[in-house]
Amino acid sequence: MLTTITEGLQWLDDTDYAEWVRESLWGWPSALTIHAFGNGAVIGLTLIITLRLLGFFRTIPYTSLRYLFPIIWVGVFFQVLSGFTLWMSKPLKYVSAGMFDAKFSFVIIGIIITIVFNNIVRKEAPSWEAKKAVSGRALVFAGLSSFFWAAVLMTGRLTAYLGTLYS
Repeated sequence: MLTTITEGLQWLDDTDYAEWVRESLWGWPSALTIHAFGNGAVIGLTLIITLRLLGFFRTIPYTSLRYLFPIIWVGVFFQVLSGFTLWMSKPLKYVSAGMFDAKFSFVIIGIIITIVFNNIVRKEAPSWEAKKAVSGRALVFAGLSSFFWAAVLMTGRLTAYLGTLYS
C-alpha cells in the first residue's frame, strides 16, 4: 500500500504541471503570491469580524459583517487552489513532513468552523443589533475561527521553513 502511495506521489511530482511550478519563472512566485493574498483575505477579514464582535469598530453594524464572508470564501478558494499548486511542486516532501499534516488539518477545521461562524453571523446579527450585545456562542466561534486560521498561517510558514532544513 505504501509503495502505491509513494508511486502515485512520484507520478504527481513528475507531471508537467509540477515541473512548470518548480522550474518556470512564473509558476512558484505566482502561486505563492496568490496564496499570500488568500491568506490575507481570510485571516484579515476574520480578525476584523472577531474584533467587531469584541466591541471594536463600533461604527460597523453587526448586520454588515455577513457581507465579509463571501470575500473570505473567495480567499479560501484561492488558498486551496494555490496551495494545491504549491503542494504539487514536491508532494513526496510535503506528505512526509509532519508540519504539512498539521497545516492541512487546520485548514479543514478552519473551513468547518468558518461555515458554522458564517451561519451564526447571518442568523443572529439582527438580534445583536437590537440588543446591542453579541451571543457567547458567536464569540466562541469568532475566537476559534481566528485561532485556526492563524494556526494555518503559522504551520504553513513552518512547513516552508522546516522543509528547507531537510532538503
